Amino acid sequence: MSEIDKRNRLGEEPFSYQATKKGTVLISYKGKQIMVVKEKDAERILGRLQAVEGNTIEEQLILAKITGNFKHGNERDGKLKKR
Repeated sequence: MSEIDKRNRLGEEPFSYQATKKGTVLISYKGKQIMVVKEKDAERILGRLQAVEGNTIEEQLILAKITGNFKHGNERDGKLKKR
């Protein structure tokens, strides 16, 4: 078992990406767009993804690391909280 993905979340392939003609990369999590990467960062990401093409777990890991720590589990509480 990998130490990085102990709960096998990346095996479900939650991340996806789309490269546009303008040179940007759109990253989605479970079908929802969460990030837009532009210019040199997009080129670097596409290069890394092409290097591991065919290995879905590695692709998912790259996309997860790019997005960073965006989901903490408390998003719903903040929306429901009245001010």
